[in-house]
Amino acid sequence: MTKSKNAAFVSREEPEMSNAQDIEFGLDSFVPISVDESGREVKGDVVIRNTVEEAVLADAVGIDSFNIAEHYRKDMMDSAASIILATIAGRTKRIRLGTAVTVLSTQDPVRVYTEFATLDAVSNGRAQLIAGRGSLIESFPLFGYDLNDYEDLFEEKLDLLMRLLRDQPVTWSGRFRSPLTHQYLSPPLPEGHLPVWVGVGGNPQSVVRAARYGLPLMLAVIGGPPIRFLPLIELYKRALDKYGKPLQRIGMHSHGLVARTDQEAADIQWPHWSHVFEQAAAERGWARPTMDRFQAEVDEGSLYLGSVETVATKIAWVIRLLGLSRFDLAYATGRVPHEQKMATIELYGREVIPRVRELLSDPADELAPHDQIAATANARSSTV
Repeated sequence: MTKSKNAAFVSREEPEMSNAQDIEFGLDSFVPISVDESGREVKGDVVIRNTVEEAVLADAVGIDSFNIAEHYRKDMMDSAASIILATIAGRTKRIRLGTAVTVLSTQDPVRVYTEFATLDAVSNGRAQLIAGRGSLIESFPLFGYDLNDYEDLFEEKLDLLMRLLRDQPVTWSGRFRSPLTHQYLSPPLPEGHLPVWVGVGGNPQSVVRAARYGLPLMLAVIGGPPIRFLPLIELYKRALDKYGKPLQRIGMHSHGLVARTDQEAADIQWPHWSHVFEQAAAERGWARPTMDRFQAEVDEGSLYLGSVETVATKIAWVIRLLGLSRFDLAYATGRVPHEQKMATIELYGREVIPRVRELLSDPADELAPHDQIAATANARSSTV
């Protein structure tokens, strides 16, 4: 790997941050089709069972949450997150179980409530949700929705979901589903259960909406320097104040992989990252992936990849930079073999997370400028 420039690691005054021991560290999965160690594609049913095993390991090594996304594509097996999560609930004791993200625009909020209230019951209060509009749009034609209603669908369905969660019985009417009159849903949720976050990819309107509902904010940062999200966080806090809402938690979802050395992590991830972003370039008009771009994401962007110390240092830095109270690692992008995913989970839970908490709790380290942290990362990466 080349020596890091770390241009994004700049010294600045940081937003208020949660206590290091209160920060939630999660794993996010798209349940992607993977390959085995010989390079042969693994069948979808096996991938789903492997994902359950990954979540069971995450629980065993002390990771706080395991979250499954929602797609309707032949290379992702995450179209029924609640069923996979319920299976995981039966084999775990402690880990929180949620989505990353639920595409609420094309879901029925009544069904979302019943499925996840049931998940909360079978998991003994461990369910959580991230609701979003969806950056990939295959669910819209699949379920008969018009993309011209993209914003209105999410606004209406978030409104109904929050009423169901906060104010039963519900009397409600809207454009996109039949009305409800004095409606109760079961199972009932104990007060404070099933926390809902709003997932945002960079849209200011979505940030303001989260504040209007008084909901915590989850930033989906899949590329580029994370510092570019500071204006959205500042907008969110101003909007919370405008709407008379208390301060809420802020989280971030980003991709990454942990190995014993920086070079090993890059060697594992690069071919699969390249494959994913080659497809994205063809479908969405993005720039084609290159090794230089990959390295830039590792050094200065939003790819948390490398050894335990490299990844922990960068996560601690971004938590301080953005004032985060939650960090979700979308682990092992693309078709990374199950065995290597398990190794990443083990390192993330047993070594990275404790090291991040240590870095955030150390008063001496807290006073260190970010250029000093960058210099440490520079020296480390230049040796691999």
